[in-house]
Amino acid sequence: MNPSSIKNIFWDVDGVLADLNHAYYHFLTGHPNYRDQFKGLRWEQLPEVLPILPEYGALELKTHPELGNEMDRDFCADQAFFRDRPLYPKVIEVLKELNQLGYRQFTMSATFDVGAKTAYLRDILSPVTDFLTIECVQHGEFMHDTAKVDRLRDCYQKYNLNPKETILVDDRIYNQYAAIESGAHPVRMRCEFTTDSPTELSWIPEFANIEEVKDWLLKKK
Repeated sequence: MNPSSIKNIFWDVDGVLADLNHAYYHFLTGHPNYRDQFKGLRWEQLPEVLPILPEYGALELKTHPELGNEMDRDFCADQAFFRDRPLYPKVIEVLKELNQLGYRQFTMSATFDVGAKTAYLRDILSPVTDFLTIECVQHGEFMHDTAKVDRLRDCYQKYNLNPKETILVDDRIYNQYAAIESGAHPVRMRCEFTTDSPTELSWIPEFANIEEVKDWLLKKK
């Protein structure tokens, strides 16, 4: 992939623009249904509570072996915890800079509650919603279904985008495949809890924050 050919950026939200791990930690240690069980939980123990599945590559509530589905429902139902995922540093500044440079930017967020997630995104990303297009997609029964592929393809048509000029920046491994299947270029965001990509995806560029993504894009300009 040549970064100089990229004109469109789809930013995943959780793990890329916003710190979902922060939300998970405070949910487990603060929600009345779980705070007693996880009292004293240390930040670095999150992967022990939420084992990372190979196809996910990042923390998910649904991976808890006994309470995953229950946790996911409780998390989505409580807006105090659902919205407690602050933006990573410099997100607003980087999005504004890339907009000034002519990049078309979108969010691409898969969720089990489209209404709640869209409202959260419009709120937390309000400084950039004059140019950032917010797109949410309903998850199917499984996190790695075709929902994101289908929505990406819909967006290419809706906004007249060339997928070959488009990147999807995402931390989940299954969404790297979604980007490829849709015809776009995958870019992977990493944090301290993400696991390595499979060997067949080792060619995908990986970055620790969106400032690094910006620098990579601009390096070839």
